[in-house]
Amino acid sequence: MRALVTGGAGFIGSHLVDRLLSERHAVDVVDDLSSGSLSNLGAARTAGGQFRFHQIDVRDPAIGVLIERRRPEIVFHLAAQPSVQASVADPGHDADVNVVGSVRVIEGAVRAGTTKLVYAASGGTLYGDVRRAVDETQPYSPISPYGISKKIVIDYLAASRAHRGLEFTALALANVYGPRQRSDGEAGVVAIFAADIVAGRVSTINGDGNQKRDFVFVDDVVDAFMRAATPHAGGLVLNIGTGKGTSINHLYSTMTEQAGVLVEPIHGPPKPGEARTSVLSSAKAKLHLGWKPWTVLEDGISATLTDAARRLDSRALR
Repeated sequence: MRALVTGGAGFIGSHLVDRLLSERHAVDVVDDLSSGSLSNLGAARTAGGQFRFHQIDVRDPAIGVLIERRRPEIVFHLAAQPSVQASVADPGHDADVNVVGSVRVIEGAVRAGTTKLVYAASGGTLYGDVRRAVDETQPYSPISPYGISKKIVIDYLAASRAHRGLEFTALALANVYGPRQRSDGEAGVVAIFAADIVAGRVSTINGDGNQKRDFVFVDDVVDAFMRAATPHAGGLVLNIGTGKGTSINHLYSTMTEQAGVLVEPIHGPPKPGEARTSVLSSAKAKLHLGWKPWTVLEDGISATLTDAARRLDSRALR
């Protein structure tokens, strides 16, 4: 198939691009490189005519023109302002990128006759603060502008499906982690801890550290995107998570033990807009996509620590 990936130079997007190219699909990547990096596409850029890169901001009307010209069968929409804290500090910018940008992508896909759009929603913020592993019957109750923007885009997708025939599946992602995740602005606590640990820095845990998150490995998430690109699960929002809650304190101790270091963290104030607990049941994704997570947390942490050490070494050689 011909696929177009917005945010394709980012953490999850670049892994998705690698998977698509490995299966011999033609891929257009759209990214403004505000948080993504061309270094994430090192392997992809050797794929010749199967791969094209376009540096465009999704807020630019040119994105719609590009999609219409390239006529992708599938659009994977991952481009976003990714930070809860940034959305709290500047909700206007968050809405501009995540809502207006998404509408431009949707409009381009409609005009291009795209078969399906697969959207990266946020299960970690969509349901608000919960006390159990929630399924898709849980009412949406986002407590941050970021979560609100993700909810609004799902509404736009539902309207486009009903009135303009654009099929979609939205994947409500838990806390995705793994190699290539930035530690300086993408709000990935595993990546932040990994960078601190390999550099010998003291980590800061926001709040008491008893808040729980559902950590799902990036390769498992990419598999969910690939399965969602099929005709299955049309018009559905599907949770993509492990169903297991891990406290931040436990995460940190697991990572330091695996790295063989004993460095006590310090605790700072809790971050505004963050839910206390976020754990997702993915039973519906298993039913409609045949998807389930297979990477255990310890294995994913090992891969992330290895990647963080490699990055540190590469910077030291410059």
